[in-house]
Amino acid sequence: MYSHAVERALAVAIEAHAPHRRKGNNDPYVVHPVHMALLLAQLGADEVTVQAALLHDVAEDADDWDLPGLARAFGDDVASVVAELTEDKRQSWEVRKRTALEHVPHLSERGAAVKSADVLHNLSSLAAHLESMGDTNAAWQPFSGGKERTLTQHRAMVAALSARTNERLADALRTTLGRILAVCGETL
Repeated sequence: MYSHAVERALAVAIEAHAPHRRKGNNDPYVVHPVHMALLLAQLGADEVTVQAALLHDVAEDADDWDLPGLARAFGDDVASVVAELTEDKRQSWEVRKRTALEHVPHLSERGAAVKSADVLHNLSSLAAHLESMGDTNAAWQPFSGGKERTLTQHRAMVAALSARTNERLADALRTTLGRILAVCGETL
């Protein structure tokens, strides 16, 4: 189904993330929000949720966009979901991740769906990365939290989101985290 609003959000995401690359595999960053949007669309998410998935990192990562600009371009509903998920990059990794985790119980339904898709894609990318490289120091080097803090953070986030999202996403989150832990010789 064609949606002009989703197409505009995709165009902004492509432009805003053009200089950015993914950690671990160096893919163009825009692959991440596109994957999230596709997943949410497959699960029947509405247009606002799909747009928010495409734009979820634009305000924090792109110099040309902020939340008021997203509200003007895409409406308050989209900007509100993006605002729920926007991190303050001036904060340390630990503070940003703790704040995001503490915020999960307060996310809107749309915010919880987008955050779940965000974490699922990040976990899927990490699982593929570790399955190809193994549980080595080099495999964990690109990640700010290192192995132990990253695994601890992912365990906590998957538990929190599993209580807030639909069962399909919750199962996918747990299964994908299980893949990562299996490579590391750990269990859920």
